Amino acid sequence: MLSVLTVPAFNDNYLWIIHDGVHAAVVDPGDAAPILDALKQHKLSLVAILLTHHHSDHVGGVVKLLQHFKVPVFAPRHDPIANVTQPLDEGDIVNIPELDLKLSVLEVPGHTLGHIAYVAAEQGWLFCGDTLFAGGCGRLFEGTPKQMLSSLDKLAALPDDTKVYCAHEYTISNLRFALAAEPGNAALSARFKLEQAKREQGIPTVPSNIGLEKTTNPFLRVREPAIAQQLIAEDRVNNDDPVMVFAALREWKNGFR
Repeated sequence: MLSVLTVPAFNDNYLWIIHDGVHAAVVDPGDAAPILDALKQHKLSLVAILLTHHHSDHVGGVVKLLQHFKVPVFAPRHDPIANVTQPLDEGDIVNIPELDLKLSVLEVPGHTLGHIAYVAAEQGWLFCGDTLFAGGCGRLFEGTPKQMLSSLDKLAALPDDTKVYCAHEYTISNLRFALAAEPGNAALSARFKLEQAKREQGIPTVPSNIGLEKTTNPFLRVREPAIAQQLIAEDRVNNDDPVMVFAALREWKNGFR
């Protein structure tokens, strides 16, 4: 049986270790130290490194990990990342034989132009880096609103029970914004209370799941009339075109406090 270990890093990052009790693959090791500590603590041997995009808080630990383990490095073909042994494109399948694990690759540009996500269909897991967050989505550093909306639509099409292993603990601030964007959403209000209670106990709010995101994440709900109406009332957009709504929503979130 495979499991996923949560490895906190920096101020709010989550690094993920997929393991079977013996072998392990790490997703987005921005810092090698906590990964090496977790591998040692759980007596795991690293067999693969999986990267979603090129930002340093996702790839910064790769060089040091490779000094300890000679393993393949899987990464997006179209993001500038060093030490990659297996560049990946949409539709590719990553096989990690030591874990009997297969991951399909989705291209999800927006946060970066080459950003990818990994889907373990058999386990119902999504490792989406900084594209989709619990209650939110990543900033558009390189891509366009149209690209990012298309990427989020692609992730929203996954089965509702797919667990969303995103890379940051941003949930409370994301949900505060979501409540401003869709104040009448009862499911969202209930989620906010539940997630606040988790954080007060020091419990991660991640993983989420696709079904929950579709009912409470405004960036997956840009076609909901209530969100367009809220943005129109705020004079942030003048029509309900989904790309325009998404762009206005993301711009509002950028400055939201």
